[in-house]
Amino acid sequence: MRQITSSSPVPPEQQPANEYEELKNSWLFCWVTLERFPYFRKLVWVWVWSWLISGPVAAASFPPQKYLGQFLLSGSAGASLVLILVLLRLYLGWNYVKSRLANTTVFYEESGWYDGQTWVKTPQEITKDRLILQYQVEPLLQKLRQTFYYFLLLIFLGGVAWSFV
Repeated sequence: MRQITSSSPVPPEQQPANEYEELKNSWLFCWVTLERFPYFRKLVWVWVWSWLISGPVAAASFPPQKYLGQFLLSGSAGASLVLILVLLRLYLGWNYVKSRLANTTVFYEESGWYDGQTWVKTPQEITKDRLILQYQVEPLLQKLRQTFYYFLLLIFLGGVAWSFV
């Protein structure tokens, strides 16, 4: 991971630009930085593996040999709950970095939770952070919002399908 150097007293790992780099390179959060198909494939992967939990629960409620439609819809809904939690975690992590980059002050801890300090960013730091925010983080948050919208549409369609099954 490449750390961005700064003249601030904030420890490097707590500087907003470095927090962005760390999040961008972390295992789960880097998914949002992927192109459309690999990103979608990761989400489908989570949904499919979530069936290991939701499938047996759905089968206990709606035996597949008797109520196939209800089994598939309820299993899908259960698997979707895990996917919603993953998407929510992604959104909250990126939104935290957004707020750190957007603020003109940086709260940081020198050695522990009990000795926090606040540092006012220099104009150069503000400009750098706003550029990262506008061109790197905002598109990722927009991608996550679009994913939520499509997901809500699928949940709605599942509800409509349930009424016909």
